[in-house]
Amino acid sequence: MEELEEKLWELGHQLVWRIGKDEREGVLVVRVGLAGKTAKFSQLSRLAPASDAEIEAFKKAGKIKVEWVD
Repeated sequence: MEELEEKLWELGHQLVWRIGKDEREGVLVVRVGLAGKTAKFSQLSRLAPASDAEIEAFKKAGKIKVEWVD
């Protein structure tokens, strides 16, 4: 188990993410990808900033969309 935890920790250091609102769909979007794909993030549709209260409201409503940036 310790080995798996170490590998996950290492992977976590290689990930980047962006969190924001997709106002067209009315959902909170969490985009995750490897650091080497950072440029690809800028090619995707823009996300609007979301406050902590808005993030919590999206969470409670089950309106969260996770996208893997490849």
